Amino acid sequence: MTANIIDGKAIAQQARSELKQRLQKRHTKGLITPGLAVILVGEDIASQIYVRNKRDACQDVGINSFAYDLRSTTEVELLTLIQKLNIDPKVHGILIQLPLPSSINTARILESIDPKKDVDGFHPSNLGLLAQGRPFLRPCTPFGVMRLLEYEKISLKGLNAVIVGTSNIVGKPMALELLNAGCTITLCHSATRHLQQHIQQADLLVSAMGKAGIIQSAWIKPKTIVIDIGITRGANGKLHGDIDFATAKEIAGYITPVPGGVGPMTVAMLLENTLFAAENNPSNH
Repeated sequence: MTANIIDGKAIAQQARSELKQRLQKRHTKGLITPGLAVILVGEDIASQIYVRNKRDACQDVGINSFAYDLRSTTEVELLTLIQKLNIDPKVHGILIQLPLPSSINTARILESIDPKKDVDGFHPSNLGLLAQGRPFLRPCTPFGVMRLLEYEKISLKGLNAVIVGTSNIVGKPMALELLNAGCTITLCHSATRHLQQHIQQADLLVSAMGKAGIIQSAWIKPKTIVIDIGITRGANGKLHGDIDFATAKEIAGYITPVPGGVGPMTVAMLLENTLFAAENNPSNH
């Protein structure tokens, strides 16, 4: 019995083509084209690739993309740029590619973004709204996971959901999303004792550690829904998830591959958030 493979690439492609149609309708009504400002600091190769993908995706669906590539910058200069973008009517979304250099206080930078333009969903006020069950702009990766589960018509009410990893970007907002959907939540982290026992209880397992093989397939209960968000590059250059896909797919009910599972959905939800921010920006009407 092999698991149903959740094809994130195909589902993201569908989400993007639906988005394209909505943007074309806006265009025919003479409404402003949504604009996304992407700020890249430093010369990290992985960050450059991510940013290029995001800009290409904007072009693909018809969102204006504004590039700010800063080889080096101070915190004050970065805050000044964000303040300028906060009041620019052509910019509906502001994205800071993380990680930032250690000389810059990331929390201060993220908090300086207007919450209505925070398309990454990392601002404390957007996370607070998610915690209250009143989501506005939602963190893209957990939002993408919810879309995948919705697309597969998986009923979440009452499921035991175990999340491994508690980052502010993925683990914590993922727990809030699943809690809002009616799951019973267990959050595991580096200090969790008896990780195996927690995982054995999961009807839905979400792993976001970024450590290849941290979860053994033998721990997974048959028919579990397995969402693997972790991604690491092996010595041979191959990408790996937190869970060994080949063995886990023989046990799970549903499973996301790495790559081609959650990753493409993160970008699709960023585009979705940018359109949402434009639709909900009073200066656009």
